[in-house]
Parts: sequence; structure tokens; C-alpha cells
Amino acid sequence: MDPLCPLSCNPGTQVHEDYDCTLNQTNIGSNNNKFYIIQLLEEGDCFICWNRWGHVDAQKDFEKKFRDKTKNSWAERDHFVAHPSKYTLIEVQREDEAQEAMVKVDRGPVRTVVQQVQPCSLDAATQKLITNIFSKDVFKNAMAIVNLDVKKMPLGKLSKQQISWGLEALEAVEAALKAPADRGLSLEELSSHFYTIIPHNFGRSQPPPINSPELLQAKKDMLLVLADIELAQTLQAAPEETKKVEEVPHPLDRDYQLLKCQLQLLDPKAPEYKVIHTYLEKTGSKYSCPALQHSWTVNREGEGDQFQPHDKLGNRKLLWHGTNMAVVAAILTSGLRIMPHSGGRVGKGIYFASENSKSAGW
Repeated sequence: MDPLCPLSCNPGTQVHEDYDCTLNQTNIGSNNNKFYIIQLLEEGDCFICWNRWGHVDAQKDFEKKFRDKTKNSWAERDHFVAHPSKYTLIEVQREDEAQEAMVKVDRGPVRTVVQQVQPCSLDAATQKLITNIFSKDVFKNAMAIVNLDVKKMPLGKLSKQQISWGLEALEAVEAALKAPADRGLSLEELSSHFYTIIPHNFGRSQPPPINSPELLQAKKDMLLVLADIELAQTLQAAPEETKKVEEVPHPLDRDYQLLKCQLQLLDPKAPEYKVIHTYLEKTGSKYSCPALQHSWTVNREGEGDQFQPHDKLGNRKLLWHGTNMAVVAAILTSGLRIMPHSGGRVGKGIYFASENSKSAGW
């Protein structure tokens, strides 16, 4: 239920069946960038149609409002067709979907009983690391920096399918950039379609058309970060209900276990630590070289067996990989991945550098 609805605090009020939608519309030419929420609520025998600006009466109004805004029938929403200058349906994951956990930015696990939390078993440095890589503020800031609308995102709960549609929209933009003479939708129209699928926040500024390879790649990179944020938060998805037990693990221990990898904090006197420290000093920026705070060895579940056949290979070298703090949990869980549609500056691949100053820019 929309948290801004006055009835959201009433435990007896709920969304009727699946009558719940989040709509979004971006039109660069008209400088439109807006959303609309419609929900059919039930409270006992009473039915109410709620939208962001008020509430009126019931099911027919819900379906009429949906058709007015989208030019689609609510009954045929599974075969939704996007129309120019109309809102597009945002793919959301409902809370009762057990097969695929939704991305929840503002809500934590559901607790039905008071439980005794065990002391955290992690050292102080690792506690801070786990706190940072699962931080809701880190996720929100990463989205806000690239102009993703963090107010719409928790409401829409963008799914993997929605991110995939966003990447497909960027593929259409890429094709238009490569063949500008072809007749078809303009870059402005294609960009509007992308911004409609993936809500952005440009304030009162006009959304910029995606009209250069550099801006196109920036949007691809943005969606890859969003996909990793979705993965990290899916790990933390709340269970439907917590059973009564005497003790529960500390929240940081629980998040650590979700990573399915062992992190061993290195002593500053350890040879590995000294190598990394020297490597950082020699290849870091001359103007603002970062300070090494802590180092960990990482043993991902099952990864040792994958590397074992290559143990005898020589000519090894440590390389840097710069990344956003918001995607570290996804990397520790799934490893470094070559994502579909990723492109990259010089093609698809996993990017490393021998200079820390080069990777620090990422």
C-alpha cells in the first residue's frame, strides 16, 4: 500500500487482489517527467480507489483511471502496450511473491516477537565493512548520484525485468546513434522511452536526450550498478514472518553469512598487507593518494575448486578493480561478472588496471 495513503496505518486496510500499479511518463519534448499511483483498497466491505492526489470510489474508477493514463485495459495489463504521450506501467514485485524477493530500500525484516540478539562475532573492521556494503544510505546515494529517482524507486520497487527493459531501450538508442539516417523514432523519443521505463529525477530541468556514445555508456553503467544494488538487497529481503526463537544472530553476522564467503582481516605486519600497501603507494595518485585502512583475504564458496586446476600457472600479477561501494556485496556474492549489454569503454569484459590511480576513478 502507498505509504502516503492515510489508511496505510490501518491494519484492517489492504490492497484488493492485484489492483495496484505505479505509472511513469517521461516526454523530453514536453518536459514531462511524472508518475501516478493507483490502488484499489478494501477495508471490510468498503472499497476505495486511492491515487496520489486523493481517493474516490472504487473498482470502475480504478479501471477508468488506468485506461485514461495508459490507453490500456486493466484486464489486459499482462499484454501492456506503451503508447506515445501516455504513462508506461512500471514492472513491480508484489510483497506476496515468494519466488522472487522484491527490492526494499526503506523497510527491514518483519519481526513479530521480541528476540534476544546474539553478540556480533566479527572483528570491528569487518563489522564496519559489512555495515557499509549493506547500507541503505549507500544504495540511495549511488542511485541519486546518477539522477535515479530515489523517491519513486521504493514505491515502484523496480524488478530485474524492468532493468532488462531499460537495457533494451538503450539498445534502441545505440542503434539510432549508429544509423542516424535511418527513418524511425528520434533520439528524443527513444530517450523519453528510456526515462519512462527507468524513473529519473532532473528536478525542473528538461531530461537530456541520450545523443552521444559517452552518455549512452553512462546510462548502461548506471543500470549495471542498479542491477547489483537489486542483487544485494534481494539477499536481505525480509522473510514473511520470523518464528519465535530464544536467540537470533546479530544483524551484521546475518548479512555476513548472506555473502557466502570468508573474509579474513589481514594483520598490517602480514606480507600480503605490505605488498598491497607498497603497491598503493607506488601506483596511487601523486596528488591525493588514498590511505590503506584495512585489507582482507577473500575465500568465496566453491571458488577454490574452480581455481585449483590453474594452480601451476605462473606469471601472476595483482591488479586493481575500482567499483562503487554499492556493488561490493554483489561482487563478493557473485564474483566479477561480464553483464549482458555491458559494452564497456573498449568492449565487453572485466576491467582491471595496473595503476591504482586509474581504477580509483571508478
